[in-house]
Amino acid sequence: MFHSFVEALRTAGIAVSIREHLVLLEAIERGVIDRTLDSFYHLARTTFVKDESLIDRFDRVFGQAFAGIDGTAGVDPVSMPDEWLRRIAERYLSPDDMAKVAATGDWDALMDRLRQRLAEQHDRHEGGSKWIGTGGTSPFGHGGYNPEGVRIGGESRHRRAVKVWEQRAFRNLDNQRELGTRNLKVALRRLRRFAREGAADELDLDATIAGTARRGFLDVAMRPERRNAVKLLLFLDVGGSMDPFVEQVEELFSAATAEFRHLDFFYFHNCIYEGVWRDNRRRWTERTPTADLLRTYGPDYRLVLVGDAAMSPYEILQPGGSVEHGNAEAGAVWLQRLTAHWRSAAWINPAPPDHWQWSHSTQLIRDLFADRMYPLTLDGLDAAMRELSRRR
Repeated sequence: MFHSFVEALRTAGIAVSIREHLVLLEAIERGVIDRTLDSFYHLARTTFVKDESLIDRFDRVFGQAFAGIDGTAGVDPVSMPDEWLRRIAERYLSPDDMAKVAATGDWDALMDRLRQRLAEQHDRHEGGSKWIGTGGTSPFGHGGYNPEGVRIGGESRHRRAVKVWEQRAFRNLDNQRELGTRNLKVALRRLRRFAREGAADELDLDATIAGTARRGFLDVAMRPERRNAVKLLLFLDVGGSMDPFVEQVEELFSAATAEFRHLDFFYFHNCIYEGVWRDNRRRWTERTPTADLLRTYGPDYRLVLVGDAAMSPYEILQPGGSVEHGNAEAGAVWLQRLTAHWRSAAWINPAPPDHWQWSHSTQLIRDLFADRMYPLTLDGLDAAMRELSRRR
């Protein structure tokens, strides 16, 4: 099994040597770790992964190689109320039933009702239209239906929650992805402005010939390499409704990384607020204040946000409207600050354009970006690059 695991890592592009394989086996033989799958995972990752950008690839290979193995051997089980995490009262409503379920009304009313339910409820609940639980039509809990509510645990079914009461883990995008990126690179090349910068490490053939003829002896002339001088600041939406578009966005991310020497990127979820992050595994502990970015990156940068713009309108218009935390200022305030500072800006939307008209939040984002929203297609990218080249 270990041999096939190592081969799978190599196939995924993670350089694994025989020496590292022997180090892993020796550590296991000497009892360096507990005999649990979790401990083995951390030991193997420490041994084989030398670059944090490869951690997500390692996780995928590890999950495939050791799927189905009990990871709790030797560990005392933790008692958990499974009833709260299962859709015991899963309920599929017809369109007529859904139309009869009333929305709460507004943000303040929704949060006031949640506080009241938390104070009153002491037992688990399944189904129904009032208490916090699974299934049913209550605006609180998970697994049921309500046109506007707070999802507490569980998985999303209808993507209608205006706040999610849990901490979710998103994975980083892979900037090594090569499949399908060639055409994207061609589209991105519209945003190029070449300049010769840096050390003189490239032979200037014309100057060398001219200097040699003039001086009568070999006169080698060097010059800086010609590079794309455009500076790009990229913000990538991850998690939730963006999950179906991960492959497309990875291709775009990989193409942009290859085309732009001056590129910095950050992640966000749904809308930008007071903080963004570089690593999804540390997004709660290592955040970068958005205000710092406004001071760090000059107006000469081009700004590109990539996201489906599908969210509750509260996340854009309402303080505290974020699905994940209590934001002091509305998302629209931060988006206006970004577009005022970086006047050369565009929003790239991977969702099909014919879906945009049915999303209130998408229309709000388009207005905030002065209609500079483009689909993640070759034609859309071409139009976006033309726009970014035109604005200064």
